[in-house]
Amino acid sequence: MLTLTDLMWEPDVNWRDQAACNGIDSDVFFPETEDETSSQAAKTICGECPVAQTCLQYALSTNQGAGVWGGLDEGERRRMRRRIRDRERRKAS
Repeated sequence: MLTLTDLMWEPDVNWRDQAACNGIDSDVFFPETEDETSSQAAKTICGECPVAQTCLQYALSTNQGAGVWGGLDEGERRRMRRRIRDRERRKAS
């Protein structure tokens, strides 16, 4: 389970070299619309990626607002960040 502390990004340049998307046209990961079918190709690639979790952590910690990162689209990342924040607030109270 991710926590707010996990969202602190420690730069590591090597993870991108290992990504399944390395060398694939970035348009696949930044579709023009936000509907489920337009992001499916990117999510399929992410599903096979050995560094998808690191990619998702990067996207969450750097507030990437567009595209598919770590297998999640913009809305899914927004909801995940909200759930993490809410869980952390409940723990603190």
